[in-house]
Amino acid sequence: METLKIFRLLPIADEADPRWDNADNQGEVIVRARSAADARVVAAEAEDDFLEMDVAPADGDTTRTFSAFRDDKLYTVVEDTSDRYPPIGARAVIEGNIRPVILSTRQADR
Repeated sequence: METLKIFRLLPIADEADPRWDNADNQGEVIVRARSAADARVVAAEAEDDFLEMDVAPADGDTTRTFSAFRDDKLYTVVEDTSDRYPPIGARAVIEGNIRPVILSTRQADR
């Protein structure tokens, strides 16, 4: 097992921020990752990667790049040094409830 760091992903944008129209606010999420940038990837990978329609966005594309966790205007990443969580383990979400994110036909029509 790898020794990693613990990171907290915290929503920082106001609820009225229009960026939330394109991505769900998942609340605070705690992950085990290699770096702050990797923490964003780990959280985004925990979201479902599919569309509400039964089609893919394009060959080889993914919906994970649209995750709010990857937007530094929506989420900040802070290293957690509390020792509350073990640093040894797999890259993973270790606390927080990540709901499926679905791009709808309404968003596709924009």
